[in-house]
Amino acid sequence: MPEVLAISVAQSTVHQDPTDPSLLRSSGAEVRSLLKQAAAAGARLVHFTEGALSFPSKVIMSSLGPDEIGPSDWTKADWKVLQEEFDSIVKLSGELGVWTVLPSIHQLPDARPHNSMYVVSDQGKVVARYDERMLSTTKITWMYTPGSAPVTFAVDGFRFGLALGLDVLFPELFTEYDRLGVDGVLVSYSTAGVSHHEHIAVQARGCAVNNTCWISLAVPANPEGGLQSGVIDPRGAWAIHAPTDGSPAVVTTDVRHEDVTQVGRTFRQRTRERVNG
Repeated sequence: MPEVLAISVAQSTVHQDPTDPSLLRSSGAEVRSLLKQAAAAGARLVHFTEGALSFPSKVIMSSLGPDEIGPSDWTKADWKVLQEEFDSIVKLSGELGVWTVLPSIHQLPDARPHNSMYVVSDQGKVVARYDERMLSTTKITWMYTPGSAPVTFAVDGFRFGLALGLDVLFPELFTEYDRLGVDGVLVSYSTAGVSHHEHIAVQARGCAVNNTCWISLAVPANPEGGLQSGVIDPRGAWAIHAPTDGSPAVVTTDVRHEDVTQVGRTFRQRTRERVNG
């Protein structure tokens, strides 16, 4: 089993209007550019932020808007262009021979869409999808259908879990992934349109320490958000992070099979068995 996996995490521009095809194409072009940079740096896995292609605004999507918030009218989204941009990224992932984790919106036939993360293999195939479970009040009231299950996938002997949006605030989700034996969790979180979310980095570092796992945190290129994309090691320290000025970038580091991960997991398993019988 390989002991090292090169992982890249991106910090990209996030737009909030999925009705505007020019913004969707701009986001797609930036994702593809960062994906190429990550591949050139030797990455095997590239991780993008929530809203990488679009982070729909509740105001823009409101069926009563723009002056009143109401149920989202998803017919307003340019689904055709969104799918074209998504498909082009999937294809490029295969051409570059890298795995890509890309958040996007997943349509449902008779319900509101999911806010999702797609896992694309180095063969250019979508192999898994995770749907955000712990939706915010806005998301659950007006916009999305919640997911219901954890999702894991493996790259070169390393197993990862997925978390999206406010999932990062719920430690039990990370405990669940610990029990599933992951080496790390990829967390995509959007600060688009908001500021002062420094506490999310603290939360992510705590999840890494409490579960002795790697955490990749992908956020927008938003200097007002107070966050940078980066990778956190199992001791809670930043292994690497993107520029603090919030500029679009992709950074790469090695994730390793560390003794501390297995020691911590074994300790927790034995303790749970002792306490729970």
